[in-house]
Amino acid sequence: MGHADRSRELATLLQLLHRAREADGAERLGFVMVNETQHLLPYRQAAFWREGLRAHVAVLSGLAEPDPTAPYLQWLSALFRHLAKEDADRLSVCCDASILPEALAEEWAHWLPEHGLWLKLDGHGALLLARDLPWSEYEIQLAEELAHGYGHALRQHAPRRDWTALAKTWLREGHRRKRLLIAALLVVCFPVRLSVLARAEVVPSDPILLRAPVSGVIDKVAVLPNQPVRRGAALFDLDATVLSSQLALAKEEASAAEESFRASAQLALTDDKGKLALAQDRAKLEEKDISADFARRELKRLHVTAPADGVVVFSDRNDWQGKAVALGEKVMTLADPAKVELAAWLPAAEAIDLEPGGKVTLYPNATPFQSYEATLQRVSYKAEAGEGNLLAYRLQARFAAGQRLPLLGQMGTARVYGDWVPLAYYALRRPLTAARQWLGW
Repeated sequence: MGHADRSRELATLLQLLHRAREADGAERLGFVMVNETQHLLPYRQAAFWREGLRAHVAVLSGLAEPDPTAPYLQWLSALFRHLAKEDADRLSVCCDASILPEALAEEWAHWLPEHGLWLKLDGHGALLLARDLPWSEYEIQLAEELAHGYGHALRQHAPRRDWTALAKTWLREGHRRKRLLIAALLVVCFPVRLSVLARAEVVPSDPILLRAPVSGVIDKVAVLPNQPVRRGAALFDLDATVLSSQLALAKEEASAAEESFRASAQLALTDDKGKLALAQDRAKLEEKDISADFARRELKRLHVTAPADGVVVFSDRNDWQGKAVALGEKVMTLADPAKVELAAWLPAAEAIDLEPGGKVTLYPNATPFQSYEATLQRVSYKAEAGEGNLLAYRLQARFAAGQRLPLLGQMGTARVYGDWVPLAYYALRRPLTAARQWLGW
């Protein structure tokens, strides 16, 4: 081929690219591709396959408007889909009946000349040229350069693709992307345990409440907070001034009633009227004895002792000494260090579906490298205002057997586990909740 021929082909190539850039729509560009390409590359038939939500044969050489229901177009559509799937990474493919599946190869001779050239148009479609003679290497290079220009021009008229079209294109561009997409889907669907964090404290599981036996003022607290005590040990005393005075007065009144009873007894031996006074004095003596005995027993109750072995739990004793308390008011708690449980307060904004028997893990503040396993026992049905005036649900959990129990009163953070959910839900739960509250879904 001479120098003049090469110059003419180069000029024709530039002219076709210029025509493609000037096309005012995808239909006009398709007409240029299937009809005017013949000025550069001789062929008998050409077809333009357009990709998108509804991939189809858009333009055929020599036809103004192809009929999509025609057998030729249906076979041609199957051919384009096969070539796009098998040769997605190549810019051009020399094709004939020998490289096709039997179902397509049988009808090749009915519809197309012997030799075809499939050209990829930059992800927006494909161009098929068919003729009787084989394609030379030089012609293939010209065709690839022309297809690159056509693809660039076609991109300007391509409709904006939605995520479905982008996903299909992304999947068709190689096995690596398919593997990456499958891996991403597996990751977002990977099941994880839904969990939330809650403020927690180690509390006694079966405490004994020590209350004020009578109304009065606490005179002395004999123990320190969290001090171990034995059964019968002194805990606190209430001021006995009033009851001591009442007891002394009751004793004096009982003594006076006893003297009056003796005098009435002597008089009753000689006087019948003394017998009536004797019965009255006996009743009065019994009343005063009962009053003195009651004051004596109340005085003993002012001295509170430990009903069992354990640890006394209360605030600073200086807060209690000299404080007036009412009858039955709680002063301190007696707890067994070997019988503790976990109490947690789950914020209402973080609430998830929890059932008794769920897993709970305590991370103490004092020991950051140690944790304790527990089993959820109870969940309050109603949120109550707690620390910081925040609404929270109270949770109670029992520590698992076979592990060292944490110290009574230890504070920390509890991770409460719920149901199994996909990783995507776990990651997006809070943002979606915030969006719903903000948008008012």
